[in-house]
Amino acid sequence: MKNKQTMNMLLIVIANLFVVFLGIGLVIPVMPTFMHEMNLSGQTMGYLVAAFAVAQLICSPIAGRLSDLFGRKKMIVIGMLVYSVSEFLYGIGQDVSILYVSRLLGGLGAALIMPSVMAFVADVTTIQERPKAMGWVSGAISGGFIIGPGIGGFLGDISTRLPFFVASLLGIIGFVFAWVLLKEPPRPQIVENKPKRSMKEVMLTPVLAFPFLIILINAFGLAAFESIYSIYVDLNYGFSVRDIAVVITVSGVLALIAQLVFFDGMVKRVGEVGLIRICLLLSAIFVAGLVFATGYWTVLISTFVVFLAFDLIRPAITTFLSKNAGENQGTVSGINSALTSVGNIIGPILSGTLLDMDSHYPYFVVVVILAVSFAMTLFWKQQPNKLINEL
Repeated sequence: MKNKQTMNMLLIVIANLFVVFLGIGLVIPVMPTFMHEMNLSGQTMGYLVAAFAVAQLICSPIAGRLSDLFGRKKMIVIGMLVYSVSEFLYGIGQDVSILYVSRLLGGLGAALIMPSVMAFVADVTTIQERPKAMGWVSGAISGGFIIGPGIGGFLGDISTRLPFFVASLLGIIGFVFAWVLLKEPPRPQIVENKPKRSMKEVMLTPVLAFPFLIILINAFGLAAFESIYSIYVDLNYGFSVRDIAVVITVSGVLALIAQLVFFDGMVKRVGEVGLIRICLLLSAIFVAGLVFATGYWTVLISTFVVFLAFDLIRPAITTFLSKNAGENQGTVSGINSALTSVGNIIGPILSGTLLDMDSHYPYFVVVVILAVSFAMTLFWKQQPNKLINEL
């Protein structure tokens, strides 16, 4: 990195992101138990996940734009506070309406945090450093999921609600981290007489339009898989809260190693587009393997491969967009987050509805979506690793 101060700022923002996803990871193992305690259907669980995505969809482009205009730190600080409130409300919620309010606030918090964090990282790194830095960002997310579910499984044995309160506390810690320690990064000087591109113009830029389309379609498949995974293995393979915690923790360890150690090398060898193709193909094959699994170890191996592939797709797409976003890092990150949210809205709703019909139906649909996404990437050409001046 450029200097010690830059490295310190990068580590602070990544640590902040780790705190958020540690909190999110805490609650994953208790969701099946929470669903039974609240007498919620699979469809309702899908709608709750979708409510989060709706708020993120609406707010992400606006938050990304505000990040470009007013700075990254302000958005991150406000987002951390909103996230903390949302987790607290979910923990005390005894009525479904409170749960919906919690998820809407959670989506708003994510919209404020994620685009600004991605833009922050882009601001303080060069094009050559970008894949490694984005690997660290994804590693922070995976690291949260490594430690979170393991701790959440034990907290859930004490009380189903306890993980939500701990997540809220972690949100406050992240808020303090960002407010006290984070400094606004320097950004490229904007040319005065150069007109600012609208979000529509950014979306339709040729080098970005196709990856945005891939994000939209692929996000549906990813969300459909992830939103019901813990419920799926509980229903079909009798996984306990601790089983789910162990599976997700081990998956997170594998993803963390891949992102921190191998991601930069993989991008240099096959490019972002090539890596996305490989991961989509593997995920389609092994989701099918999960559906037709006949034993515990088959479920485990299929799960490990699918989660690893998913955790490499995200930073690969983010790195590609960041390299080609120019001075519109916040706007591009916001659009990325918004399009992902569209998939996150449709995927969990459809998965929850299909789950009530037959527990295997959602994953049949996921296999088809992933296969279609892979086929589409065959028409996506890798661009040179340089900023696109037309932005």
